[in-house]
Amino acid sequence: MTYTGAVTPDGAPDVRELPRLTITKVAVDEQMSNNAYLLRCNDTGDQVLIDAAAEPRTLLPLVGDAGLTTVVTTHRHWDHHRALADVVAATGADVVAGEPDADAITEQTGIEVGRRVGDGDTVGVGSCELEVIRITGHTPGSICLLYRDPDGHPHLFTGDNLFPGGVGNTFGDSDAFASLIDDVETKLFDPLPDDTWFYPGHGDDSTLGAERPHLQEWRERGW
Repeated sequence: MTYTGAVTPDGAPDVRELPRLTITKVAVDEQMSNNAYLLRCNDTGDQVLIDAAAEPRTLLPLVGDAGLTTVVTTHRHWDHHRALADVVAATGADVVAGEPDADAITEQTGIEVGRRVGDGDTVGVGSCELEVIRITGHTPGSICLLYRDPDGHPHLFTGDNLFPGGVGNTFGDSDAFASLIDDVETKLFDPLPDDTWFYPGHGDDSTLGAERPHLQEWRERGW
């Protein structure tokens, strides 16, 4: 089956098999329809979960007996870490988050963020590597994770920073929007090619090439 990235809560996950990394996307919670992504290194079997958003009954069977080395929380908002405590309790995984959001995540979940990251840091998935890109605006410490596939195009996990059709919500804060759109343009669109496939925190995937023509339109509308 061809990967599309179209998933629904209580529906089947969608699986993308890359030469060195397998990406499994699943949606959780009918109301919020959050995406969670399980990444597995094909060489070592090590696994990393991006956003333990909700429904451990859905996430833990995906993890299975292979275990989990790390859970990355893309930002502090409650809908992206409701299953964090249960997943960590079941797997003993390390917890990673952007430094400015880490304290809020701990306060909300009771789980200590063991590793606080920012621009230039990396998160290992076995022999594969994710580059951390900090994007300020949706929250102070939101992060994206970039996998530069040596056998193909880049893969970018954007949390709530970038979606098909626009950037994340800044709740009417014009300064936050300016920071967000600037970071998205200079840290994502400027350095990365059009065939970069991105995986957002909610909804369908897209590519930077499909969204690039609309950057100025997003700036002008202010959201």
